[in-house]
Amino acid sequence: MILVETERLNIREAEEKDIEDIIRLETDPENSPYLWTDDYDGHLRYIDNRENILFIMEKKEDNATIGYALGELDFNSNVFNLRRIAISEKGKGYGRESMLGVFKYAFESTDTNRLWLDVYPFHQVGINLYESLNMNVDGVLRENYKDDRGYLDQIIYSILREEYMEIYK
Repeated sequence: MILVETERLNIREAEEKDIEDIIRLETDPENSPYLWTDDYDGHLRYIDNRENILFIMEKKEDNATIGYALGELDFNSNVFNLRRIAISEKGKGYGRESMLGVFKYAFESTDTNRLWLDVYPFHQVGINLYESLNMNVDGVLRENYKDDRGYLDQIIYSILREEYMEIYK
């Protein structure tokens, strides 16, 4: 079922048949430095958990999967945490279009009041995108995540419902 349509994309809920595409997107060397990843069973749990939504971005012209996103919904506080987003075709505006589709879903199809995400400081393309979408810098979680690169900071960006409505509606 399509959740959101944009100019060039249909954004729908992921199904089990999509997990291999999601893992391919996560492990792509152009995406993997910026993402946490999961195995097949982890993604299956996201699909089965009503507090998560796993989006698939498909091009309208040929139904090709060009991206995915993982959101986590806090129904008590009306907060949507965009935990992951990955796009395969870089430099064509699909990232921006996908983000606007996720915004539309969160603010127009759920009771979300605040959508937030985190980004590593070395992911300049993501930072440029989030700032161009008028997301607010809420702060930095210093050395909040550790992997084989060491301790990594995470910059927190957010947008509120009233900001979305003022800018995009």
